[in-house]
Order: sequence, then structure tokens, then C-alpha cells
Amino acid sequence: MTESFLLLKTLLLSTSQRNAFKYTTDKKKKRRVIGNIVGMSILYLCIMAYSIAICIGYGMTGNIEAAPIMCALVLSVLAFFFTIFKTNGYLFNFREYDMLMSLPFSTKSVAACKFLYMYVKSLPWTISISVAMMIGYGIYAKPAVYIYFVWVILGFFIPIIPMLFASFLGFIIARISAGFRKTNIIQTVLVFVFVILVFASRFIIEGIFKNGQVKQALTDISQATGNAADVYFPAKWFADAVTGKNILWALALIAVSIVLFTVVFIIVGRSYRNINSALKSHAAAKKYKMTAQKKRSVVTAVAYKEFKRMTGSTTYMTNAALGEILAVILGLATVIIGFERIVRLVTRNAPFDPTILRPAIPFLIYFFIGMVATTACSPSLEGKNYWIVQSLPIEKKNLYQGKMLFNILLTVPFMAFSTICMCIGAQVPILESVLYVVLGIVLCAFSTTWGCVCGIKHIRLDWENEVEVIKKGAAVAIYLLPNMFVGMGVIVLSVFLGMKLDHNLLALIMIGVVSLLALLSYARVLALSRKEK
Repeated sequence: MTESFLLLKTLLLSTSQRNAFKYTTDKKKKRRVIGNIVGMSILYLCIMAYSIAICIGYGMTGNIEAAPIMCALVLSVLAFFFTIFKTNGYLFNFREYDMLMSLPFSTKSVAACKFLYMYVKSLPWTISISVAMMIGYGIYAKPAVYIYFVWVILGFFIPIIPMLFASFLGFIIARISAGFRKTNIIQTVLVFVFVILVFASRFIIEGIFKNGQVKQALTDISQATGNAADVYFPAKWFADAVTGKNILWALALIAVSIVLFTVVFIIVGRSYRNINSALKSHAAAKKYKMTAQKKRSVVTAVAYKEFKRMTGSTTYMTNAALGEILAVILGLATVIIGFERIVRLVTRNAPFDPTILRPAIPFLIYFFIGMVATTACSPSLEGKNYWIVQSLPIEKKNLYQGKMLFNILLTVPFMAFSTICMCIGAQVPILESVLYVVLGIVLCAFSTTWGCVCGIKHIRLDWENEVEVIKKGAAVAIYLLPNMFVGMGVIVLSVFLGMKLDHNLLALIMIGVVSLLALLSYARVLALSRKEK
């Protein structure tokens, strides 16, 4: 543990924004650090406000005792999903692997250090939710003073068990994929399969337990959280400790977290070198033949380079392609099950005509496909090799056009296919379906150009791990959050306007508005590329 904490301290210092702000003489970097801190602070405040609102809802309905369980479950779920997508980038196949393994530290210490680094980087999310829900719980429950200390201390331990579970799953996936030639592809497929199964688990459980009593429990949030705590013991231990029922459960949670941490990294340490060596090696085809090199335009060559960059990184691929996979699943489900049945399932047979949701079809698909644009992180992914790009005899405009072309080629086929499937399932007329497909393509263009604006404006080249820019970069956050919330608002707006206007006319208006936004964003990309010269 001493070795792990020493490595952790060094890693945190080398990636600290505080250090970057303190020692850099570049004013742009200082402004970028301040902007990142302000932006993330606003995000954490929004999360805290939402968490307090949940507790107020519990308090007003007389169910405030469910708040600690909900807090534990939310922290656990977030920790699990944040970790499962970051394991490959943090624990395995990371860039500084050769340097770390050359130091006189055990492999277990290196692996534990990377896990602790992942844990520390997620602490702001954990603290925001935990402290906010503690405040909400305190307003209504008015517990003893020592309960606040217990809550704060246990709040640091709640995420550890789900993170260890996710890390161990990532270890198993990496161990399996290390036995194949195409390690990144196999690893990506296994992650996708696991995530889709998790998303589908709610419907699988409901399909298994069809009696009225269980169904009622699933619809009752308070009872559902209580049932979840009976299955997931750490949530129950946390709740019993902070409600004063049994303070010994606090010690149990701490002890189990420490024991599991030790056991997991003893197991991981034994295969750590082998897995990383396999993931970082590249297989060569036995029957490879040298052939004539294909001639491509600069823009096409950059797009192809971006494709190879994505397929060579599990983290990049799972982040960039997950939305497309979910969109295709939604489209196919609509064709097989039917649009009306899916709407009734989601709304639990609410009494309204499902046809009023037709204008929202392109935006529903875009909610998944526009979740992440590769252009938001691809400028930063050049990293410390950016000097090579600077030295190439190509214009910055062509570089960013190539990156945008790749995102268009990635998103448009999925968008068109999913939209057509949903239109078939919803029995949308042909002309209206064509307009929805066109609207979907225009949305992809807007997503691409707006993502590129964010990627250039908030480019970060001093990263040590690609996870820092693919999943946690300021450019991705600034692209994702407004895009997601505005997208949800536009879905509601399109349904509302669809009840007032002809659907074809509404689609044409939306195409015009989104096209204008895409053109403005593209013009901004060109302007930013000229400034970089």
C-alpha cells in the first residue's frame, strides 16, 4: 500500500490542474484551467440541487428513511458504470505502462495505484451526491450530530465495492480478449455485450416476475429501493449505519471494502504483465503481401487515420459507438415489437394516441447517436504527437474537415437505418419518412460541426491517459451536457408542435433550423482553424 500511495501521489501531481495553473506561463492554459473549474463546479452544483430535490420529495411523502438507501444505490450505480468504461484506459493498455513497470514496484502496487487514481478522480461526483443527499436527509430526519460524520466517512467507501466489481469484470474481459489476435475488437465486443445485457436486465427481471405483487414493487420507488438494498448488502449496511439502527454495519462496510480491495489486486497482479503485454502487442498476418499504396485526398486520409485510431482503442470505440449500437437496437425493436407497443410499455399504458410522437422520431434517434461526437475529443487525442500534425504540409482546415468526415461516415448510416426502422414500425407515410431521414442526416451534420467547435476551443494535449479526454475532457462535457438537455427539450417541443402543425411542414422547419445551426458551427470551425496558423 505504501508503494501504491507513493505512485498515486506522483500521478496526481503530474496531472494536477492546480499545478498546471501554478507553474505555467501560458495565459491560454490558465484561462482553460479556470474555465474547466468553473464549468465543472456548475455541473456539480446542478447535481447537488437535483440530489437535494430527491430528498425533499422523499421528505414530503413521508419516506425520508429511503434517502440513505437511494444515496448508496445512486453512488454504486454511477461508480460501476464509470469504472466499467474506464478500466481499459486506466488499468490496462495505458501509455505510461513501460515507464511504470520499469520502476522497482510490484505489479500489484502498480495496478492498485491505477485503481486508486480512478477512484480519486471520481470523488467529486461522489462527494457532490453524498453531501447533497445528507443535507436533504438532515432537513427532514434531524439525526444526531454523529450521524453526519458517519455519513461522510461511509460516503468515501460506498463506491469502492462496485468499482472493484467493475474493475474485476474489466480484468476478466481483458484476460479473455488477450488470447485473441484482435484484442481491441474482442474487448470492445465483450464490453458492448455486457452493457446491453445490463440495460436489458430491467425487462428480463420484469418478464420473469410477472405476478402483480412484484410488478407493484417495481413501480413503487421507495419499496423498490428497499428491495434493492435487501439484495445489495452494502446499501443496507450504509442505510442501517446512518439511520442509527446498527452502527456496527459501518465497520462491516469499511472492512469488506478493504478486504475485497486486497483480494482483487492480488488476483489482478498475477496476470497484470501478461494482459498488458498482449493488449499492447499487434499481430501481423502470416500471408501479408506488399501491394500498391492507395492514393487518397488529404481529407479522406485524415478520416481513415481517425478510423484506425478508433478501432485501435477500446475506450475510444466504446465511447464513440455505444450510442449507434443502442440506436440500432431501438430501431430493430420498433420493427419487431411495434411502435405503439413500445410507447405503451414505456408510458405504462398512458391514455394518449402514440401517433403524436412521430415528429420526435429523428430526435429520439439523435438522443443516442448525438450522445458523443468523435470530433469533440479527436483534436485532443493528437496529444503530445501534435507537433507532427503541425509539421505536416496540410492546412488545419483540411485536418478538421477529415475529422468531421469520419464522424459523418460513422453516424449517418446508423441514423438513417434506425430512423427508417422506427418509421416502418410507426407506419409513418413515405414522404414524412423521407423528411425524417433528411432531418436525421442534418442533425448528424450539426453534431459533427458543433462537436468540432468544442474540440478545438477546449483542446487538451498534455494528457497522460486517453480516458482524460475521451470521457472526462472539458470539450466532451461542454458538448454532451447542453446537447443532451436541449435534445430532451426539442423532443418535447416537437411533440407539442406536432399537435398544432402538419408533420411534413414541421419537419421542413426543423430541417431549416438545424441546417442553419450546422452551417454556423462549420463556419466557426473554419474560423478557429485559421486562428491556429
